[in-house]
Amino acid sequence: MLVAGVSGVGKSTLARRIARALDAPYTEIDALFHGPGWTPRPEFLDDVADLVAGNEWVTEWQYTAARPALAERADLVVWLDLSFLRMTLPRVVSRTVRRRLRREELWNGNLEPPFRTFLTNRDHIVRWAWRRRHHYDQLVPSLEGTHPHLAIVRLRSQREVDAWLDGPLARAVGEDRVR
Repeated sequence: MLVAGVSGVGKSTLARRIARALDAPYTEIDALFHGPGWTPRPEFLDDVADLVAGNEWVTEWQYTAARPALAERADLVVWLDLSFLRMTLPRVVSRTVRRRLRREELWNGNLEPPFRTFLTNRDHIVRWAWRRRHHYDQLVPSLEGTHPHLAIVRLRSQREVDAWLDGPLARAVGEDRVR
């Protein structure tokens, strides 16, 4: 199962909740991709192939090179298409500030960069999210043509996310396993 959406929308949080509900393994795809010093790990695509070889798994639908293998083996894509200005931008900013202030280690020893890089780095995560905020508007719907086996659930608000978790997902796996 895949969770799609722009950076900061809540993909990893939702993917963890889904994995718990399904009692399925969750793999944070950023941890597979980022090596020390924010360099791409050379074994990334091999790790993705190992991930999707399993019967059950949950991860985020990210990274152009990995998307085909992920989509080929998934059965469901949950598309988080929340309001960027009201929900996603505040989330990505607060998450970035929190991680930087607490010096939270992310993947393979990486830390959020200094705040000044917001102004100097075109690919700072907040600027990246802003630039890519409409990226999934065409990418996810195109799956219907390229991967017709995939069911797509589009959730446009936190209320819809909660209702889906409490409704269709809960019924699919048993009410007591969702929360």
